[in-house]
Parts: sequence; C-alpha cells; structure tokens
Amino acid sequence: MFKRILRIFIIVLVLALLVVVVGGIVGFNFLRDNGIKQYFASMKPPAATVSTTIAKPSSWTPGVEAIGTVKAVRGVDLTVETTGIVKDILFHANQKVADNAVLLQLDDAVERADLDAQKAQAALDQTSLARAIELTRRGVGSDSTLDTARAAASASASQVTKLQAVLDQKQLTAPFGGTVGIPKIDIGQYLAPGTAVVTLQDLDTMRVDFTVPEQQLALLKIGQTVRLGFGGKDRPFAGAIRGIDPKIDSSSRLVNIRAEVANPDGKLTPGQFVQVRVELPEEQNVLTLPQTALTTSLYGDYIFVVQPAKPAEAAPAAKPDEKPAAPAGDKSADAKPADTKPADTMKPAADAADQAADAAKPAAEGDKPALVLSQVFVKPGRRNQGVVEIVEGLKAGDEVVTAGQNRLFNGMSVVVDNTIDPTKSANKQAEQQ
Repeated sequence: MFKRILRIFIIVLVLALLVVVVGGIVGFNFLRDNGIKQYFASMKPPAATVSTTIAKPSSWTPGVEAIGTVKAVRGVDLTVETTGIVKDILFHANQKVADNAVLLQLDDAVERADLDAQKAQAALDQTSLARAIELTRRGVGSDSTLDTARAAASASASQVTKLQAVLDQKQLTAPFGGTVGIPKIDIGQYLAPGTAVVTLQDLDTMRVDFTVPEQQLALLKIGQTVRLGFGGKDRPFAGAIRGIDPKIDSSSRLVNIRAEVANPDGKLTPGQFVQVRVELPEEQNVLTLPQTALTTSLYGDYIFVVQPAKPAEAAPAAKPDEKPAAPAGDKSADAKPADTKPADTMKPAADAADQAADAAKPAAEGDKPALVLSQVFVKPGRRNQGVVEIVEGLKAGDEVVTAGQNRLFNGMSVVVDNTIDPTKSANKQAEQQ
C-alpha cells in the first residue's frame, strides 16, 4: 500500500515538474515575442536624406510646343527639259552659285548648226522683204508679193527664236542663288527629259512646318516669336510665324503652321526635325516646381512638404527649491522639516538640477528641430523645360521635396541636404563645386 502511494506521488510530482517546465518555456516565448513586438513598435525608422526647394511666385513664359520639319524657303531639285548627252558639269558639291549660273551643258552641236542655218535664211527673207517694200513704193511690185515676203521674214524670225529656245534647253541654269548638292549625273551620260541633276537650296532663310492641336489655335497669330532647338532646354534659333492654315484637318484635328527662321551660319539643314516653341506673353506670380518634385499615382498627383515635427507635450519640471505636491490626506505633507533626513532633502534638488541641465543641453548645442513629411495632393498645370505649374494645393514658402520620393511616406522623418540639385546636370554641379 505504501509503495503504491509512493508511486502515485512520484507520478504527480513528475507531472507537476513537467507542467512547470512547459509553462516556463511557453511563458518565456510569449514574453520574448511580446517584447520584440513592443521594441519594433516603438522603434523609429532612421531619417531619410532628401533634397528640397522653396516654392516661390515667379514669372512664367507660357508657350506652345511642337515638333517641326525644316525646309529651305527656296529649294528645288533641278532636272533637264530635253534629251542629250552630258558635255560639261560646271559645278561641284556644296558650291554656292549665283542666279542664272550655268550648271550643266548638254551636247548642242546639231541645234547650234540648225540655228546658224535658220539665221542665214532669216537674213535672206529680211532682204527679200526690204526689196519687196521698195518695189511696192515705186509702183512696180504687187501687194501679194509684199505680203508673201513679209510672211516669210516673220516665219524665219520665229524659227530662229524657236531654235534658240531649243539650244537654251541644252543648258541647265540656276533659277535662284543658293547652294547646290552632290551631282547625280556624270559626263557622257545620256539624259532623258525629267532626269534629276542636282538639288539647289537657299540656306540663308529656312522655313519650319509644324502642327498644333485645334485647342491651341486661338493662342497663335502671325508674327509671334518662335524658338527652335535640337533637344534639351537650349533653343538658339529665333524666328516668327509667317502662315497659319485656315483649315483644320478633320482626321487628325491638327492645324498646319509655318514659321521662318534666319540661318546665317548654315546650322539648320532642310529635312531636319527640330523642337519648336511658340512663346506667349509672360505671366507673373505663378507657383512652379521642378517636375522631379511631382509624383503621379492612381489616386492623383502629390508632393511631399517638409514641416517641423510637433513637440511632444511634457510635464513641467519641478523647481529646485520646491517640493513635489503631496496627495490629499497624505500625513507626510504635514511632517516637519526636522523629521526629514539631510540626505533625502538634497536628492530631489540634485535631480531637478540634472533635469534642467539636460533640458538646456540641446539649446546650447544648437540642435535643429526634427523634420517630418506631409503628403499633399496638388493639381498640376502647364509644363515648360522641366518645370511644372501648380494650380492648387501649394502655398508660397512651402519646402517641397525634389528627389527621393520613391522611398518616402507620410509622417516620415527626414534630413535636408541640398548639396545635390537633381534639376541640374552632373557636369554643371561639378563646375560649380
């Protein structure tokens, strides 16, 4: 009987120890997980470094931008009018030629001989006409003979003019002054009518054809300034609008515009694509931001505004010469100063002095106030050369983040570092440094 009771006692003791061990392990894991959660919940993420800019009212020059094609004001591909074999090429590539300069000579030996023969016949007919007139004046010649002589002389003169025109067609001349291109023919080559010989372009003045949407047609007028460029923000060429098509294309809803630009240095080439900007009247007090500051999402366009963090409300510190207020009914409040030990009396004063020193330490070191982000949804407007107009949601003086928005969120702590400006190229920033 005793052994049975002992056996039961041992079993119960083992079970109790097992429960204590298992409970200790479970409790330890629970406390550990809870402590980790509290640690990460109370841990603040490190402040992110961002670049900012201050929103200020500025002048804004609106404009209409498009892509245009450059053409010469006077440009043509020269062709021959008649058949013949190339006898002489009187130009070379990229040569500047004058008006009516002879560029090509075809073989004209046969035509020149025919012209000489016809000139001789015309001279004979003119002599016969003069004789017939003299005979008629003397009364010995008939009127029919005079009419025949006059018709023969007129026909001979007309034939001379015709042969001279045929002879002139054997020469190719420049219809205006300009620059010729690469010859497309060779000496000795047989040419048929319409064969292209060379291109002639007047490069001193260029025209630019471009299109704009019909919604922007009301903003354009003859004489407005037009600036051209090949890419980027630089548009070194200036001109003016010379023509606006009065008809809108019904299929594309675009309007054809033509501008003329001076090209004294010859940097513009016919057929070139250029970026066109028609400058409109300047506007004042417009809030703008770099386009890098604006973020677009499914919910709208927003920016991040840097603001000082709100200080946490703290309990006022007790003065060194005051005692903490005692609760109501506490008998220790009525205790006499003689009943307090000297060591206990000095301790609160020392603690208060340490707190005051700690509170004054940041002010003495000149620490900057903490900065946090505020996500603000805005309404963007026009864009121009990397700058966007903000119509709603932005106030003058707001400090707006211009770089690093992809890793930011509302309420995040940040540190401002404006040594790098994302709106400028790396080369310009290196030159400034």
